[in-house]
Amino acid sequence: MPLDDKKSGIRVVVLGYVVRGPLGGMVWSNLQYLMGLAALGHDVWFVEDSDDYASCYDPTRHVTDTDPTYGLKFARMVFDRIGMSQRWSYYDAHAGVWHGPAAEKIKNVLLSADMLIDLCGVNPMRDWFLEMPVRALVDEDPVFTQIRHLSDQAAMGRARSHNAFFTFGENFGKKLCSIPDDGLPWKSTRQPLVLDWIVPSPGHAGGAFSTVMQWDSYPACQYQGRGFGLKSRSFLEYIDLPVHVGAPLEIAVGGASTPRELLISKGWRLADSLEMTRDPWIYQDFISASKGEYSIAKHGYVVSRSGWFSERSVTYLASGRPVVVQDTGFSEWLPIGEGVIGFSSFKEAAAGIEEVGLRYEFHCRRARQLVDEFFDARIVLPKLIDQAFDQARGG
Repeated sequence: MPLDDKKSGIRVVVLGYVVRGPLGGMVWSNLQYLMGLAALGHDVWFVEDSDDYASCYDPTRHVTDTDPTYGLKFARMVFDRIGMSQRWSYYDAHAGVWHGPAAEKIKNVLLSADMLIDLCGVNPMRDWFLEMPVRALVDEDPVFTQIRHLSDQAAMGRARSHNAFFTFGENFGKKLCSIPDDGLPWKSTRQPLVLDWIVPSPGHAGGAFSTVMQWDSYPACQYQGRGFGLKSRSFLEYIDLPVHVGAPLEIAVGGASTPRELLISKGWRLADSLEMTRDPWIYQDFISASKGEYSIAKHGYVVSRSGWFSERSVTYLASGRPVVVQDTGFSEWLPIGEGVIGFSSFKEAAAGIEEVGLRYEFHCRRARQLVDEFFDARIVLPKLIDQAFDQARGG
């Protein structure tokens, strides 16, 4: 299809992370792209690659190896549930075979696709992706992605195999933002949400503020003498918060380095992150059972004033749950104070939790309204497609 003919009905391949990371949160965010594109009338397919190292996580065995058995079963379940049972395939590079219902036809699908949407760049760019006219990279981890490109030639090479670039760092290029410039022409985007798939329910005024998080996802970064840390670094400033607020605070936290005994001693409720994210619908149930979300952000997102906003927080909002979340600079583009309470200090965090309690039903209503205004897939995805085609043809 010529690049000018881009308005409707294109064949889109989403390159994502489901089989290797069979847990509810990130998978739920991947599914929003698939369901959203399908609802817009596009011919949508999902592809994933094993990569060339051991990368398949099995939460039942607590191991990461090359065996995709658990992940393939998980993928079959989720794709069946969203009506895409025949539209996905997984390439196992270790065995040199394609798995999934579309295994026999996927090469033809790839050859005839108009657009690739590569979520997070966590799959290798095999030769069969490179002929697609539009190859969009979506960066959901701003700051860390750009530093990786600047410090790792191979990572930059993979990124440059795309011809359109999008980032959740919505403040990229603005004076207030210090995301390092890796030379790629990043455009801002955000998590799309298919509104029909999350029906808001009455809030739980007496419930807990909750979140799902990893204590440490990967090593912190240094760039030009400046440190960019993870949630473990952000959390310490707020570790005494439970005794200063009138609502329970619960975290479903993962990571071997999590100081569980210390957190419990400070009044935090701890939940098993694996149990709460066993599949996208258990994850959604955990969110719906809460009063709202309280969460810090990765230190790197905050100190760079990236403007990043969590795909998890979008799910809380869509469920009609207000969020009290650390401001990464998203207050530059997202209204705060109603439904979304941003904070930059311990005092502001405590006040935000109190404010939600004082006008709880109001904040619940505003939470969902903000999703309608800012994260509706019917708004986010057409903009991404139009800008991707413009970038790919040199616009």
